[in-house]
Amino acid sequence: MLIAEDMYMLRKALVSLLELEPGIEVVAEVGDGTQIMPTARQTRPNIAVVDINLPGLDGLSAASALHKADIGCRTIILTSLGQPDHLRRAIAANVHGFMLKDSDPGQLSDAIRSVASGKRVIDPEAALAAIDARPHRLTERELQVLRLAADGEEARQVAARLSLSTGTVRNYLSTAVSKLGGRNLVDALRIMRESGWL
Repeated sequence: MLIAEDMYMLRKALVSLLELEPGIEVVAEVGDGTQIMPTARQTRPNIAVVDINLPGLDGLSAASALHKADIGCRTIILTSLGQPDHLRRAIAANVHGFMLKDSDPGQLSDAIRSVASGKRVIDPEAALAAIDARPHRLTERELQVLRLAADGEEARQVAARLSLSTGTVRNYLSTAVSKLGGRNLVDALRIMRESGWL
């Protein structure tokens, strides 16, 4: 298996822990998302355990790339926050497992074995949070505009990036704020963050 985790101490602890498990061999470890694909092509792991937040390329994008590459590597996402949107995005990226970092170590090794046998494993707490979360009803374009606004871009910058007029961007933002029940853009972004949608 391949471990992708940017925190060196945590990565080494995961490697040490998993190598104690019978039938599990760590063939590679990386600390940057851009290293996942080349390393996977070279080492051909059956499973990749990938942190959701990696420098270079985030874990969900890396998992999606692994799936599209069709090299026989199944993925398990590890995250410290079981936000509903993260789980939805992980499923859309065709991951095979979604585990929280504060899970019992035995649960991770069990998840690895289950995923290796062809099953999907989702942390029960993360699954319940996703079921309980209310849908946001935003269109993909409204989400895209909100994400750019959350990154600090102004309406004209968002417009230039998305090849839209500034007025159209403002309309998207206004509609999104209204759909979310926010008082203003800052409040809408707070609602999005707290709900795990950003």
